[in-house]
Amino acid sequence: MTRTIRRRRLESKTDYKTRLALLKSGKPRLVVRKTNKYVIAQIVETNNAQDKVVTGLTSKALLSKGWPKEKSGSLKSIPACYLTGSMLGNLAKSKIKDADIILDIGMHRNIQKSRIYAVLKGCIDAGLKIPHNQELMPSLEEIRKNKNINSIFDKLIKNM
Repeated sequence: MTRTIRRRRLESKTDYKTRLALLKSGKPRLVVRKTNKYVIAQIVETNNAQDKVVTGLTSKALLSKGWPKEKSGSLKSIPACYLTGSMLGNLAKSKIKDADIILDIGMHRNIQKSRIYAVLKGCIDAGLKIPHNQELMPSLEEIRKNKNINSIFDKLIKNM
């Protein structure tokens, strides 16, 4: 007897084994997704297999905070990901109190010092409790190594 593969697994959208493990924990999740232009970060709670977004943000929100429009092509860069995570962390602190949050990277590859871990570092630096391995996240020197974005980065950090 052959087993039918679920549609979302065939489309490379859902890893059901990982999702079930995350749901069994009962903890809120930091869901990070990359698109071709932006990075999407959300805090999601699950109740009876129904996901509810507590708060969410895309890196497009940086444009309203002072990111220059001519640099809008770099909204998925590592500094933009860090700032997006930091903004999300500041928003989520008031809505989630003293809760451990689990990182959910979905079907994205687990690459150390990548954009996904830059979002995680921004959330942790903003004050969220997320279990992590420090070796996986980029350092602030690596985040700030792009000289063209350093002045923008400093200005946005002060605004938050």
